[in-house]
Amino acid sequence: MPTYILLSRLTDDGCKTIKDNAERIKEVNKDVEEMGGRVVSQYALLGDYDFLNVVEAPDNETIQKISLELASRGTIRIKTMPAVEADQFINKMK
Repeated sequence: MPTYILLSRLTDDGCKTIKDNAERIKEVNKDVEEMGGRVVSQYALLGDYDFLNVVEAPDNETIQKISLELASRGTIRIKTMPAVEADQFINKMK
């Protein structure tokens, strides 16, 4: 299944949500699964972005739906990028 990187920034509402219920970070994984994706790994970041999620989804349309749905809640802003494993990339370049 294709892999996507989601870089996210919390909004003010998102910061309040996480402060009040830090487990919400993991609860969103269930929402992603219900929309057809799978969270492979998650990282909290320091710097320009607050979180990095590695997500698998069957296609671009599914990840677009996931990103839009999550962002529409008003707690995060997301930058979504497709990712290709290095070995797969090398093989395509041959």
